[in-house]
Amino acid sequence: MLTGAFVGPVFAPSQEETPILRLVWLPVFAIIAGLALRRLDRIVRAWPAILLLGLTVLLAFASKWWSIDAATTQRRVIALTMAGAFALYLGSVYRGVALPRLLACAGLVMAVGSLVFVLAFPPIGIHRDVNDGLWRGMWYEKNQMGQVMVCVAVAAAAWLSVADRHWRIAAITLVLATFLMIMSQSKTSLLCWLIGFGLVGAVWAARQGGAVLGVLTVWGATFAAIAVGVGFLLGGPAILVALGKDPSLTGRTEIWAALMDMVAERPWTGYGYAAFWTRTSVPADIIQAQTGWLVPSAHNGWIDLLVQVGWPGAVLVGTILLIGFAATVARLSTSGLVEGGFSLAYLAIVATLSLSESVLLHHQDLAWVMVLAIVARSTMLQGYPSPAAVAPDRRPAYQTPSRIAALSGHGQARRKSVPVRPALGGAFRPGG
Repeated sequence: MLTGAFVGPVFAPSQEETPILRLVWLPVFAIIAGLALRRLDRIVRAWPAILLLGLTVLLAFASKWWSIDAATTQRRVIALTMAGAFALYLGSVYRGVALPRLLACAGLVMAVGSLVFVLAFPPIGIHRDVNDGLWRGMWYEKNQMGQVMVCVAVAAAAWLSVADRHWRIAAITLVLATFLMIMSQSKTSLLCWLIGFGLVGAVWAARQGGAVLGVLTVWGATFAAIAVGVGFLLGGPAILVALGKDPSLTGRTEIWAALMDMVAERPWTGYGYAAFWTRTSVPADIIQAQTGWLVPSAHNGWIDLLVQVGWPGAVLVGTILLIGFAATVARLSTSGLVEGGFSLAYLAIVATLSLSESVLLHHQDLAWVMVLAIVARSTMLQGYPSPAAVAPDRRPAYQTPSRIAALSGHGQARRKSVPVRPALGGAFRPGG
């Protein structure tokens, strides 16, 4: 449900909040509350993540007092809180490779369902508009399917890299999710796929090749990222044209310019959490009039934060991401190997997606829930437990047992069972 698959297109085909969709979420919230209470002893160990979640909820709730749609803000804050509780549950309970395995298995179900929609119900599973012929599966549009399938494919790759006994399921999920991502023809999803697989492969190579290869891989990835960033800063439009991409990013740059004018009017408060893009929003109508089309979002996670909760919200979310990156890198040689580098890859994917999609601090979205789950698991006070030995190690290798009978195991047992005879002439005598 956090991915928006099936439930959204069925109960809200116009992509607007409906009373029926609110009722569908009520039992989900009840299940989340039950799960959180059942594992409360583990969740409280992730108190840094609880504190960060509390700050985001308080800021979003405070924005109700200056929101242009206070009722919508209040409802979305409740949803944000419940999604955050579910994130804490996931990060605290599903340790190691269990979290990417859970995501991959859920994604496999959605991937099979998308194939059914494409093959059996083409009007639903395939676009019939400006994106005619592109696959969208169980989602509203192709980019949504591409983003979800990238996350599923990277989770399956991390699961596969740790040599789990269910590796066949991981391999099938990886192939199917990658195929659906390709059929969506989402360029952003393809870039995220390359980044995610590169990081998972780097962690796997570091584990196979030792510390030297690990250091070289990390530094190589760092320099590559810096080179790509500098290249786009110096010649971004030319690079996009060479790749066959619209330099305006399909009209996104026009939206960003218009929204930054709106941000300038309320730089510190924004227009209220989740209130800017509502049906009755006057600022949204102005943006749509300036761009000439029905803009559904900012298509940029950071600008969307600015128009909702201002610069304080953007700084807070940026701090959460930095904490997640720092804690994940610090545990890369321990927990990172256990999970196949999933956390690092997923955070990198979300950071990339946030530049073109509104995936930050969303009240019901897989990307933000997984970010909080990763922050929770990487900042928990209790680390990963050491694997239990197959058999107890009673003595070091190649050490022979004692040759002295009195010090041997049988000798010590015999000495405990036989009473000590007093010395002759002693003070203690039988019957004395």
